Amino acid sequence: MPKIKAPKALATASTTDKTPPRKRAKPAVRSASAVSRRLRQIEDKRSAILGAALGLFSRFGLHGTSIDQVAARADVSKSNLLYYFANKEELYVNVLRDLLAVWLEPLRGFSAEQDPSQAIGDYIRRKLVISRDRPDASRLFCLEMIQGAPLLRDELDRELRTLVERKSEVIRAWVDAGKLAPVDPHHLIFALWAITQHYADFGVQVQALSGHTLDDAAFFEQTVQSVQRIVLQGITVR
Repeated sequence: MPKIKAPKALATASTTDKTPPRKRAKPAVRSASAVSRRLRQIEDKRSAILGAALGLFSRFGLHGTSIDQVAARADVSKSNLLYYFANKEELYVNVLRDLLAVWLEPLRGFSAEQDPSQAIGDYIRRKLVISRDRPDASRLFCLEMIQGAPLLRDELDRELRTLVERKSEVIRAWVDAGKLAPVDPHHLIFALWAITQHYADFGVQVQALSGHTLDDAAFFEQTVQSVQRIVLQGITVR
């Protein structure tokens, strides 16, 4: 009796399809890894564009900076930049939002349970670190305020106002508990902003008069201790 041969396609499947189900799932794992890598690349490109824009906006302002200049500095094409940000104004607002988040972060840590001298002393140090490491951010924020904050007004009216009011309550609680001398919270916060950001906004003047910048480690420590002493001696209970 003649042997019956299996259909060719069926024979091929039965002899070659020996891959365990677990191994067949590997392409999905590689796909997830590729997506993660792609997201990192997008974030890196976005950060590069924001960093380039900050450097230019802080020197030349919104109107003195072009999209082409930012693209060249970020080493991307203009069309690639516009993939991330629709126009120059949107890019500018995103730069301001990022720096506002960094600028306000030290203030968020204030709580009524802290020792006020320790909390305010730490705040002064952290703000001076920002002035040392990110002077462009401080200068751009200053420039925006001088111009009336036309593109940041909503952020100021919402996030900044809310945060300052919450932290003003903390300062009032310190005063009511006898931990601080009577002081208006708003004026204390304004004074802390002014004195710490001076070293970024007027860094050229500081260097011309003192011969140093905050990049000088010894001068940085001297600045921190001097500002802490000046502020804390004025607001501690006597």
